Amino acid sequence: MARRERVVRMSVEQPLWRALTAYRLLTMVYAVLIYAFGRDKFERPWVAAGFFALLVVWTVVTLPKVANAVSCTKRFLGVDLTIALVGILLTPVADVQARYMDGPTLPTIWTAGSVLAFAVKGGWRWAAFASSLVAVANLVGRGTPSRDTLHNVLLVWVASIAIGYIVEVARASERTLARALEIEAATRERERLARDIHDSVLQVLAMVQRRGTALGGEAAELGRMAGEQEVALRTLVSSGLVPTTRTSEDSSLGAVVRTVDDAEYAEYAEGRAGGADDTTDEDRRWDLRTLLAPLAGSAVTLAEPGAPVLLRPAAARELAAAVSAALDNVRKHAGDGARSWILVEDSPDEVIVTVRDDGPGIPEGRLAQAEGEGRLGVALSIRGRLRELGGTAELISVPGQGTEVELKVPRGKAER
Repeated sequence: MARRERVVRMSVEQPLWRALTAYRLLTMVYAVLIYAFGRDKFERPWVAAGFFALLVVWTVVTLPKVANAVSCTKRFLGVDLTIALVGILLTPVADVQARYMDGPTLPTIWTAGSVLAFAVKGGWRWAAFASSLVAVANLVGRGTPSRDTLHNVLLVWVASIAIGYIVEVARASERTLARALEIEAATRERERLARDIHDSVLQVLAMVQRRGTALGGEAAELGRMAGEQEVALRTLVSSGLVPTTRTSEDSSLGAVVRTVDDAEYAEYAEGRAGGADDTTDEDRRWDLRTLLAPLAGSAVTLAEPGAPVLLRPAAARELAAAVSAALDNVRKHAGDGARSWILVEDSPDEVIVTVRDDGPGIPEGRLAQAEGEGRLGVALSIRGRLRELGGTAELISVPGQGTEVELKVPRGKAER
């Protein structure tokens, strides 16, 4: 079975999870040692002993939870932060003097590990939330916070937000790298297909066209059809009809370009999940270019961006169907000799697909008359589809100068 793409994995985030795992273990041991060597100063040592028993069990049992982003769930983060906050608030209960003089809290620097888990999992906003709660707990527990207390609180707050921001930048960089790897893999595959097809199918079609034209009669018609198929095939190959890979749902894996089998591609084209990809249809993105490429031919020219135009499957299907309906209208009303051009534009805010032809155009008032007669091709097949996507379909036609249909779909609508 043919293999289409090379698997490439890299991650900046995963080492952070390994470092966090080690940090939690080391700081747990540190907190226990601080208690063991200074337990004589505690007025209620049994309170501290109970908390440290809970801390040790929780840290050891939940080590798999901080192995990667998938295992580190919101529920775990909430419980983990709660344990840290309870330890801070129990400090003046176990050691009454802690309210009036500086000293370590019961969890000491173990608390920072809980805040850093928020930062690595959710970025700087989650880190700011968690560190703010830790700051409030420290201020409440101290009663009369000193300069050192404020300094430590501010240090944890700034450090966690900075790490969360770095994680977000790393994730964005990995997504960009994944897109670049996809384009590179698609380009290599397109070049390979072009070489193979040029050496076999295209040469045969060109030979049939030449021989048919030379023989004349029915053979000439066969040659003409072979020439049209040659042009269509060249267009298909040059457009790069290679499915975009789906990046991993686990962001800790980093930039991923999966290997795609032919069978998986067939399932992908039909809208079903394929192979190892277990994401739902709502989570997947389709490349609009792969749906529009089959519409190109000898009379239809497709101009598209070099990068994938990714949309939700339903939005991609409806937009491609609207383009197909516009081309059907060209063939029906402008004749077989009319040429059409499809232009795809991808911007951060919207996706625009323009279908233009060189036919005779549409007389003024003809569309309204057709709707009154019950012929609703433009109204339903084109405008109706775009309306359901939250987009618009604008038709511009000047008699004798062809027709232009502009289909716009807002990014926010197409991605829901």
